[in-house]
Amino acid sequence: MKISLLTTAEEHLMKVLWNLDSAYMREIIEQYPEPKPHPNTISTFLKILVEKEFLTTEKEGRIFRYSVAVPFHDYKKFMLTNFLDQYFNNSSREMIQMMRDEKLLQATDLEGFFETKSTIIQNDKKAESESDISQFIQDITGPKKKKKKKNRLNFDHAVTVKKKKKKNKEK
Repeated sequence: MKISLLTTAEEHLMKVLWNLDSAYMREIIEQYPEPKPHPNTISTFLKILVEKEFLTTEKEGRIFRYSVAVPFHDYKKFMLTNFLDQYFNNSSREMIQMMRDEKLLQATDLEGFFETKSTIIQNDKKAESESDISQFIQDITGPKKKKKKKNRLNFDHAVTVKKKKKKNKEK
């Protein structure tokens, strides 16, 4: 099913039909808000909506029953996608930014839509000192760490390099 754009008048008529789901011409005219257009105008728009495949018809005797073929949710999704494409280069971020800038959207409006993770950072001096004390106690009561023996060859090499640097500076 390919959804297309509706004119303002077609959209008004579809709003009536989305509320009714299916109806006869007489019921549509009754539900249409004031100022009501002429019945011939409504009939013309109904034919157009059938051609655009927004409505289906069922003939019952001499009259037609019109039923919604495109649910309101699908049309709303189509319009939002089209709107993003036309005005925001398919960037929902850009649209939300503009809504926030124009004060049409508050941070509280977005609560519950996104998963948030919190990390508690203790910035308490007492907690830090307790942590330091705990680490110190662990160090002195824990197993003894083995000292690394210095490699005599590396030590001698380091001393030689230092002596050479000192001589070069004196020259």
